[in-house]
Parts: sequence; structure tokens; C-alpha cells
Amino acid sequence: MYYVCLLRSSSHPEQTYVGVTAVWERRLKSHNSGSCRHTSKYRPWQLVTYVAFSSRSRAFDFEKYMKSHSGKAFAAKRLW
Repeated sequence: MYYVCLLRSSSHPEQTYVGVTAVWERRLKSHNSGSCRHTSKYRPWQLVTYVAFSSRSRAFDFEKYMKSHSGKAFAAKRLW
């Protein structure tokens, strides 16, 4: 399974993160440990939601959509 995870910073609630992973628990721990330099300054992160896909390509397509203008609007209305 592949997961598109939506994370929100607890310390900076306006900061969000969307990414694909095969193990979402490990990815969340990685962001909270500070090993990802782009997200370390906004620690700690909380999982808001994730969507599971059996296909890697579909997961990456959905991530790309979530980062588009219409995907951001969808997430703001339905997911965040």
C-alpha cells in the first residue's frame, strides 16, 4: 500500500505538508525527529488524514493533484 498523508504543524497551524509514503507512521516520526530539513522548523507534526492506494503511480498522481490549485481547494473544504 502507498499512502498520501496530509500533515499539519502543531506549532504553526498554517503550515501543512502533503507527501507519499509506504509506511506513514515512519514518515511522521521522520518529520517529528527533525531529519527532514524542510519540515524540521515546524515540528511537531500531526497526521490529519491519509488516503491509501494499492498502486504507487495512483498515489503519486493523487499527491500531484493535492498540490495543485484545485487539489488545495478540495483539501481546504473537505480534508483540513
